[in-house]
Amino acid sequence: MAKPNYARLNFDTLLRAANDGNLALMECLEAVTREPRYVLCAVGRSDGEYVFTPFGHLADGNPYDAYLPPDPDDSTGFIVGPTT
Repeated sequence: MAKPNYARLNFDTLLRAANDGNLALMECLEAVTREPRYVLCAVGRSDGEYVFTPFGHLADGNPYDAYLPPDPDDSTGFIVGPTT
């Protein structure tokens, strides 16, 4: 499945920020739940001020429990159980 344009652009921005040393890990509150999250941000500068652009938060706990990977045998599916 092709990745949407916004995902590719955001990923490219993150790669450039990482290459330039312009990434930050900020502690923020999630807007809906008000739970603390550690957010990966690109750092920019505008008129002498720092600008932090959030791209996503780090998984709390085991990230393997948080996400289902794509199924290599089905381009539109995901692996929903353990593979052995």
